[in-house]
Amino acid sequence: MISTNDFHTGITINMEGEIYSVLEFQHVKPGKGAAFVRTKLKNLRSGSIIEHTFRAGEKVAKAHLERKEMEFLYREDDLFHLMDLETYEQITIPGDKIGAGVKYLKENDRLNVLMHGEEVVGVDLPVTVVLKVADTEPGLKGDTASGATKPATMETGLVIQVPLFVNSGDLIKIDTRSGNYIERA
Repeated sequence: MISTNDFHTGITINMEGEIYSVLEFQHVKPGKGAAFVRTKLKNLRSGSIIEHTFRAGEKVAKAHLERKEMEFLYREDDLFHLMDLETYEQITIPGDKIGAGVKYLKENDRLNVLMHGEEVVGVDLPVTVVLKVADTEPGLKGDTASGATKPATMETGLVIQVPLFVNSGDLIKIDTRSGNYIERA
């Protein structure tokens, strides 16, 4: 159990059988009446965001999440097969647990999987990934100063904007948080 007075961003709680992560919190002490804690919570199973108000000092069950490093083995339709790097056990998770990150994954990539007991509640992708450009318009030599970009399709099907000098077959580094080109790898 954890007191609402000890909330901080990122803490996970178990409320009404659901697992929530605290996105924002604010301790409010009105001039008259009891203090309370206003929070914005993200449901880790469904991804929905709710606002909830707790009484100050109210006790809430803390959800213990385990972070396991796993390797992405292969994709079968909308199922992703991963292997635990410590026990070599394989698990299968649906693509919606990975969310938009599915376009950044290629075989043998490593990622952190958030587990609550035996249940997968989320996946943390690496901050950057290196992908091969599968298709883009031919580059223009020396055109680096203009800052212009063109669309490029990666080996995973992801389409991002890249500088004009990037060609098909190049390896590039991409930020998975924003989906932006960083540099050639």
